[in-house]
Amino acid sequence: MGQEINGEFLGDAYKGYIFRITGGNDKQGFTMKQGILVNGRTRILFRKQGTTFRPRRSGERKRKSVRGCITGPDLSVIALRVVKKGDADIAGCNDVERPNRLGRKRRMRIVSAFNLDKKLDNVCKYVVHREVKNKAGDKTYWKAPHIQRMVSEKRIRRKMALKRGKINAVKASCDAAKTYEKLLKEYSAEKRATREREHADKKKAE
Repeated sequence: MGQEINGEFLGDAYKGYIFRITGGNDKQGFTMKQGILVNGRTRILFRKQGTTFRPRRSGERKRKSVRGCITGPDLSVIALRVVKKGDADIAGCNDVERPNRLGRKRRMRIVSAFNLDKKLDNVCKYVVHREVKNKAGDKTYWKAPHIQRMVSEKRIRRKMALKRGKINAVKASCDAAKTYEKLLKEYSAEKRATREREHADKKKAE
């Protein structure tokens, strides 16, 4: 996996092409995994999320069978990526133009991709819109992804409201603490006065 091969080895139709091996499956359907230098299948103890393993809870480990990253005659599928285009087009691969189904979602990446102005241009117009029809097929509407990390006026108002709420909570807590200290002082003064009065009454009685 990761090695580049000449397309002429696959046939005259791929003359001039250079492919990179990105993966594959053996005849039983086990996928190739990068980093396992074995020309065959082996069992690996997985302990964290990665390719071919997704833990269901933290700390979970599992031993699974995977195919090594060295190609061999036991492979039924080999995934290739075109690194360099050759003389002729490949039927069904690069001879047709397919629209970009997914686009960039993060605000700054959209700005940098289309060279937009941060303050003047509206990035909502530059996301990929997808055409969707209802079940009856008589109505068509468009869907667009939610733009990430976009600071809108609504977000600014919300942040200001949250900040104002925190400041008001701190002020209310300080006022409540001052009121409580004042009540404690009054209570201690009343108790001291009562104690002094009782002491004076005892002295008079003697």
